[in-house]
Amino acid sequence: MLTVNLIIMIPFLAAIFLPILFKRNAPNYIGWLVFLVPAALFIAIARYIPSVANGNIYLNKMMWIPSYSIDFTTYLDGLSLIFGLLITGIGSLVILYSIYYLSSEESLKHFYIYLLLFMGSMLGVVFSDNLMVLYVFWELTSISSFLLIAFWFHRKGSRYGAQKAMLITVSGGLAMLTSFIMIYLMTGTMNIREIIAAVDINHPLFTPALVLLLIGAFTKSAQFPFHIWLPDAMEAPTPVSAYLHSATMVKAGIYLVARFTPVFGEGELWFWLVTGIGLVTLSWGSFTAVRQTDLKALLAYSTISQLGLIMSLLGIGSMSLDMGASMEAVLFTQATFAGLFHLINHSTFKGALFMVVGIVDHEVGTRDIRRLGGLMSFMPVSFTIAMIGSFSMAGLPPFNGFLSKEMFFAAVLNITQVGIFSLDTWGILIPVIAWTASVFTFVYSMIIVFKTFLGTSRLEVGDREVHEAPVGMLIPPSILAALVLAIFFFPNIVGDYLLRPAMVSIFPSLAEKVELGQHISVWHGFNMEVFMTIGVVAFGSLLYVYMRKWKGVFSLFPTTWSFDILYNNTLLRLESSSSAFTRFYMTGILRDYLLYIYLFFILVIGGALFMTGAFSISQFNQAPIRLFEWILVLVMMAAGISIPFAATRVTAILLNGVLGYGIAALFVVLRAPDLALTQIVVETVTTALFLVCFYFLPQWERGEGQTAPKVKLLNLFISISVGVIFVLGALSVQSGKLFTTISGFFEKADELTGGKNIVNAILGDFRAFDTMLEVVVLFIAGIGVYTLTKLKLGKGGDKVEDQ
Repeated sequence: MLTVNLIIMIPFLAAIFLPILFKRNAPNYIGWLVFLVPAALFIAIARYIPSVANGNIYLNKMMWIPSYSIDFTTYLDGLSLIFGLLITGIGSLVILYSIYYLSSEESLKHFYIYLLLFMGSMLGVVFSDNLMVLYVFWELTSISSFLLIAFWFHRKGSRYGAQKAMLITVSGGLAMLTSFIMIYLMTGTMNIREIIAAVDINHPLFTPALVLLLIGAFTKSAQFPFHIWLPDAMEAPTPVSAYLHSATMVKAGIYLVARFTPVFGEGELWFWLVTGIGLVTLSWGSFTAVRQTDLKALLAYSTISQLGLIMSLLGIGSMSLDMGASMEAVLFTQATFAGLFHLINHSTFKGALFMVVGIVDHEVGTRDIRRLGGLMSFMPVSFTIAMIGSFSMAGLPPFNGFLSKEMFFAAVLNITQVGIFSLDTWGILIPVIAWTASVFTFVYSMIIVFKTFLGTSRLEVGDREVHEAPVGMLIPPSILAALVLAIFFFPNIVGDYLLRPAMVSIFPSLAEKVELGQHISVWHGFNMEVFMTIGVVAFGSLLYVYMRKWKGVFSLFPTTWSFDILYNNTLLRLESSSSAFTRFYMTGILRDYLLYIYLFFILVIGGALFMTGAFSISQFNQAPIRLFEWILVLVMMAAGISIPFAATRVTAILLNGVLGYGIAALFVVLRAPDLALTQIVVETVTTALFLVCFYFLPQWERGEGQTAPKVKLLNLFISISVGVIFVLGALSVQSGKLFTTISGFFEKADELTGGKNIVNAILGDFRAFDTMLEVVVLFIAGIGVYTLTKLKLGKGGDKVEDQ
């Protein structure tokens, strides 16, 4: 079997070789070649299922940066196995779908490279056991998703959606990185398995680490109020939406919460935040989805809603960690079991729905619900798939969504049995909120089916001829629809082989004490959950039928008060403020830029040295200053002071040359002839260049552009301050030798390198890489200069215009 490390790297390797194999336009069959990658990986990961179901785990460790406890450690257990199968399985179907969806005129090579990068990044997230490695892959998912969302970059909406997703998810990732650093400070390890055993809930960093980690998870999984990026990300091609925004990327936050439940789940705050934010997201997403007129926007808000449902279940399940090995604990672990089950179910029916919406857009030319209707007679297969996916999302039998939705109702009802959430308190709101959100879920699910495929067609005369999609485009959603039905009739295959091992990963402290997981039954009799479902169908049907009479309630939530407007206004204010600040200091005057540098040096460097008492001058072991050295220094001082008072440019240049040649003379006195020779050559060339450049400048006489007295005093103060700080700093460094000098090491240059000249040995051997990179920089600069001098104008114009 392939190792997990290799499974992660294969998509990256494929992404590297694609541009090598196809240097220009990619052929149409490139999709089939790429399809082999996730298909092979899915098979490789699936081979681990029997072994993991028997309780085995697979750990692979590669040394990376051991001094900072950063190792490329991967860990395959029940939880990561589920996500690995979703990433590769849905990825295979999405690539198969994209072969028929995307036009051959598209930049297919770039699309598949971005998709492979994302796939490898997601696999890295779910299989990483090291915090820093996980973070690296986490941010790679944000970068690759940015490229995928902006694939149609000629569209303003695509660029806007990509930027929005990038800013929000990367900001959350930085919060998560801060949390990881805090976790390391608390536990002294970067490995998640070791963190679970070492974390201390009483540590002062426990709460801030918990909150920052959840911010990272909530931003990635589009939880309220960070959900605003997901609807705008729907500007991406439909295969991207089906992959990133229903099955993989948005599930990364779910994975993070599930993985760190044994770390933070014992804290009460974890329950309140995860459950509360999940329920708010569920309610707001389902309510907002009903008002959408674009099918992809509707699916976007439905995804937000379903992610909130899964998140709330993980929060409810975390209560079991505070109850020990009791019956109540087992009862609440079933909430997490339901959450994982719905995660799988959601990937199947939502992936199918996204693909069907893509088919409608591809064949009909619009996703506007107000223009659709009556498509069932033209697209019977697409209608069947849409009906299966929508009814499953609504929680109706005989579809897998019914099973996990019933388990969701059972979980929110169980929570009322805990003392602080008795039915006599406001804890009853939790099942009420869950039921109300399910009603709106039923409504928007019916909108997808009835307003798109049933009724009369509202397409105008002259629109394109409607017909069913090609067989190849129907195969992937058909497979997902078949899984929706198969999981309903055989749910315990998923439960026994995937869900139970994942439960052991989330609750390792309970795994040895109680039986985790449950037997999934299609029918439990007429219990409270069934009556809630009947109520959802009855009340939801009424709301759908009389939608026009109550839809005006959405006017109570004007768009001008939305989080989108807050986001847009914040960006506008940041841009205007940054532009104003930039215009303030970017004056285009060299003197101002030097002023900033010197003031920063005086305030920060000088201030820090004075405040810390770092200035300490000692004459101990200092070599005496000889007469020649005094003469040279005094001459250089006189030349330096004379430069500002020079009457002409030539005089200033010559005085500046005196400084350079004076330094060369000091090198001679201090017995460094090679440095003196280098200094003479450089100074000669520099002086000659100065003279040549100034020869072509307008004549300048002293007195032009008089400077105000106050400015002169400021310049004098800054000049003296910088000089004093430099001198005092140099003397302090010379006096305060905290470590043994390394000059003795370099004196062995002949023995160590075979070089007779110490300076050459340092440059060529001891600092070989540094010198090599300096030469490379000069080489690159030379190429740039040569290119600019040889640049010829292209055809069709005589000049290059600003774009």
